[in-house]
Amino acid sequence: MSKREAFLKAACKENVEDFLRFIKLHNDKAEPFDVEEVLQEMPRAQREALWVRVSSLLHDVLMDFPPERWQESGDEPLQEESSVDPKQVRAAVDGVTLVATISLSVLQNGDTYNALLEIANKLHDILASLPSSDTPLQPRIHSFCEAWWRKGLPEKEQFGRTAFLLSLQKSFTLKKPAGEITRVWSLHDVLLSLDYKSENSKQIIDLLLQCFQCQTYIRNDFGKRFLVFLFSWNIDFILLIHGTIKNQLEFYSKILTTHITEIYFRAWKKADGEFQEKIENSCIQDFMQNAIFLPRSSAVHSKVRQIVSYFHSRKGSHMDKMLHDLYRPVLWKALNVPNFEVRANATLVFTDAFPVHDPLQSTEKIDESIQKQLDIAMALLDDTHPAVRSNATLGVCKILARSWELLPPVIITDFLKKLMELAADSSSPDVRCSVFKCLPIVLENALSHPLLEKLLPTLKYSLHDTSEKVRIAFLDMLIKVKAVRAAKFWDICHMDHLLARLAVDSPSVSKRVVDLLFKSFFPANESDKEWCTRCITLIQMNPLAARKFYQYAHKHTAPTNIIRLMLAIRRVLNGFIQVDCDLTDIDDGNKENKAESPLLGKDMSVVSSLLEVVVILWRSIHQALQKNQEAQQYTYAKFGNVIAKYFRAFEDERATVPLMQLASFMPPAAVPTFSCGVLSKLRRMDSTAAPGRFSQLLDCICSWGQAADVIELITDWLSESLPKQGEKVSGRKVRIQETSEAKPDLALAYLEYLFSHTSTREAVLALGQSPLKQLHTVLSNWKSVLYAHLSSSKVEHPSPSVEVALKAFMYHARLGAHLQHNLSEGRDFLLSLEHMAAWVADKVLPRLTKSPADGDEVDEEKTLQLAVQITESFLTVCRDILLVGLSDEEFKSQTLHLCSLVLISEAGYLCIPAVLPILKEVVSCYVPEDNPQDQMNLEDPTTVVLGVVDKIFQKIIELLARHLKKEPEEGKQLCQSAVTGLADFLQVAQNWERAPLTGVFSTLFAVIIVEKKHLLEKVTHPEELLMPETVEDMPPFSSILLSVILESPSISRAFLAEVCSSLDSDVISSLTELAAVIHVLAVFKNSGQSKAALKSVTVSVQQQLHRYAVTSADSSDVQRVLYESSVSTLNNILHL
Repeated sequence: MSKREAFLKAACKENVEDFLRFIKLHNDKAEPFDVEEVLQEMPRAQREALWVRVSSLLHDVLMDFPPERWQESGDEPLQEESSVDPKQVRAAVDGVTLVATISLSVLQNGDTYNALLEIANKLHDILASLPSSDTPLQPRIHSFCEAWWRKGLPEKEQFGRTAFLLSLQKSFTLKKPAGEITRVWSLHDVLLSLDYKSENSKQIIDLLLQCFQCQTYIRNDFGKRFLVFLFSWNIDFILLIHGTIKNQLEFYSKILTTHITEIYFRAWKKADGEFQEKIENSCIQDFMQNAIFLPRSSAVHSKVRQIVSYFHSRKGSHMDKMLHDLYRPVLWKALNVPNFEVRANATLVFTDAFPVHDPLQSTEKIDESIQKQLDIAMALLDDTHPAVRSNATLGVCKILARSWELLPPVIITDFLKKLMELAADSSSPDVRCSVFKCLPIVLENALSHPLLEKLLPTLKYSLHDTSEKVRIAFLDMLIKVKAVRAAKFWDICHMDHLLARLAVDSPSVSKRVVDLLFKSFFPANESDKEWCTRCITLIQMNPLAARKFYQYAHKHTAPTNIIRLMLAIRRVLNGFIQVDCDLTDIDDGNKENKAESPLLGKDMSVVSSLLEVVVILWRSIHQALQKNQEAQQYTYAKFGNVIAKYFRAFEDERATVPLMQLASFMPPAAVPTFSCGVLSKLRRMDSTAAPGRFSQLLDCICSWGQAADVIELITDWLSESLPKQGEKVSGRKVRIQETSEAKPDLALAYLEYLFSHTSTREAVLALGQSPLKQLHTVLSNWKSVLYAHLSSSKVEHPSPSVEVALKAFMYHARLGAHLQHNLSEGRDFLLSLEHMAAWVADKVLPRLTKSPADGDEVDEEKTLQLAVQITESFLTVCRDILLVGLSDEEFKSQTLHLCSLVLISEAGYLCIPAVLPILKEVVSCYVPEDNPQDQMNLEDPTTVVLGVVDKIFQKIIELLARHLKKEPEEGKQLCQSAVTGLADFLQVAQNWERAPLTGVFSTLFAVIIVEKKHLLEKVTHPEELLMPETVEDMPPFSSILLSVILESPSISRAFLAEVCSSLDSDVISSLTELAAVIHVLAVFKNSGQSKAALKSVTVSVQQQLHRYAVTSADSSDVQRVLYESSVSTLNNILHL
């Protein structure tokens, strides 16, 4: 039996296993059996018989196991009499699909394929009910439907639609959909057979619109072709496409927007007739209008401008006609509207599209139209608003760059002269900046260089413009001039001016000056000798500029060149001191030294500047040297063998500082003479020495890894300065016997410097706990000196001054914080700080009293001031610990407890400015969470801590109000000193919309209303009732509080929310209180803050005010006037 006959015989239900075996052989690449070959060899009658048998097989297996039951059963055999195997059924359907698909490829004219059509319909029905789990079968049926459509067989529309829909859906779900997108494009003609308005097309329409939201479609070449085709599918569909793209435009990146624009352009270019007209009028013109009328702050404005600019860049005969027709009803009117933002947008669009003309007109009319547009551009440069003038400047520069050779010389000259005038526009730095930002656009056209070379020198003083951004733009323009070789930049702006600006200006300006001058003073193609010569020239011209120049030099050249310049300077310095040491590294070393010396003469200021330049250069390549040990050792050797001679020769103080910095860059062994004497110099330093005298020495000793010696010296001085109760012999071994008196004030100055600079601080903290813990203990002992000053008013004070003792107390706390952060895994040093808090509460707070115990007011005032200083100093350290996140819950609790104790002290109100920052930092440690369960949980740690904060804040407000009432002048000063802390605290408190911190604004509201109410109750004549306009018209304390509240929009909104909440809870119970609220609202109205929230509160107040409308008629004149003025004020607010 032949393969054809065997395969034909197997195509039935009874021989289904044989059929499946044939299919398996076909799928096995190693087997020679191929279904396509068998079908091609079959005669027509045999093929038709095969299709009938295969159709019957498909019918039979589907009768036994319909597709509706496939998802229910999975792959398990059915527990029924028929014992149908779902796997076998699926395999049979899969085999039938394979045979049917191959049959389509071998189908010949004259074949009767009714049975094949039956198979197709059954497979199509299966596809509709197929579960998603049947992934192998679905692609086969999908391919069959696609093949049927491509063959153009009967009912192809149905199969084409199914194939297209499946491909479209898969293109959104696949991880790599490029292949499926190509398939969608190949099936795009299916859409031509669909009825756009049919209900059945809605699903496809939604998916098609989704394509315009899919980045893969927009970026893919075949996807773009498909999206372009969709513009020509149905004219009504164009509006849906445009609406979808507009909704998504905000989320498109710049690159994606470019792709979208290209799709619009290609769609317009390929369209004709009513389709092209629809794209122009509904899409392109809509973008044009949005580019003109949308505010610049709009999220899509830049995207719309990008789209419109794309069309401008594709100008040609057909495009010019389209732009002329679409802009005609929109653009020219927009250039003259009162709204400056619309004029500014229209200016950008107009100048970008210039010239806007109809190419079909005569040459005379085109020239006339262009001349009118040039006149409009000139007029826009004189617009009243700077934004329009800035945009016009950009536009005119683009016109000149594009059309220089086409414009008459008179027009060009007039435009450039106008730009020179705008460069000096005193009314707007933005306009001046715009001129210099846009002139480089003109410089791109080489034809502009001769004229600009004559005009640009008139702008030289713009280098000294008061606006930094103008100076930056001017320098960027000079860099462009240099790059395109339009002129010599020093002819435009003299070198002296550039160096003067380099010496004093910000980094942004200085970097650009260095970029401009670098090749002049550091030419890459010259020798290092020439570099050094130009370095000396630069120093002689402007020493400060030289330092700035070499500070940024490493950004423009390699570290190797920096080292070469350093060594060249070294040779010059050697020649200056006439030292012939190690000159083997250069050719003709002696001759070169002799040649260089006359260049310096005996000018020590130049020598000092050269040393400073070496330090700056070394610091700039410090990291590069560390990565190249060979270069580093070579540099150490070169400078190490001369630095001792430099110290002897250059005794000037200005030269000594850079020499010490140079020494700090090298290991101590490289500078043995200097390094051995550094500690002695620190020990012999005068107690009153300024930081500038010892800072370099400390840098040196820390960079050499000898920070332990400094800490030992500081510890010795501080311990020896403490009052001794008995002579104790120190057990420390001193390496060098050198007697010097203890200098605690200098020790603390050293300590301050060491911990204030990153490099020295890291060196000190690297010593570990042992020496630093000893220093921490010694500093702790200074509390006894501080307490002695607090308690000894009449007896002679101990020898250490109170200032030193107070500093030691402060540094004890600060050192504890550093140790806790860097060297402690537990909370040992936090515990030490808590002990300090207890000491302050026990020893210091009792001194916060204004009642002299023994009648000596002078001494008691001094004691009070000292107690305040100690308390504030410690609270400041606590605030810093909270700020950097070193605290834990226990520390926060102890700190808040101390704040409470401070405030209940008799003169504790003096420390309010130090307490408020602590409250702010404590609140900042917590993040508000919208969790109602936590809000109700009174034992929640956050709720507990914030509850304490709220109570402390209430106490602060109470103390401020009481003190302001008791002693107005002193109280006002106290309130003013607390304003900054109060504003910072309210800023973090307003983030909390739940208890307990909502009580903060309740407290403020209550204080303000009560104070104003009392003032209103004292009014006896209606004439005295004046509605306040500013915070100054409010009572003293309310005035201060409202000034803080109105300073911040967010605080204002939080306060108004509290006002609204209080009104809703019926806290306001009288006309006087309600009038007080209205007075507060009047101040808000005149300040212009939070208009929406203010209106909402005003409506609530107005509803409350109606309650008193009847009673006010029978009240006194004061009550009547109070009511009427309140009604009038509310009406004014509501008509804002």
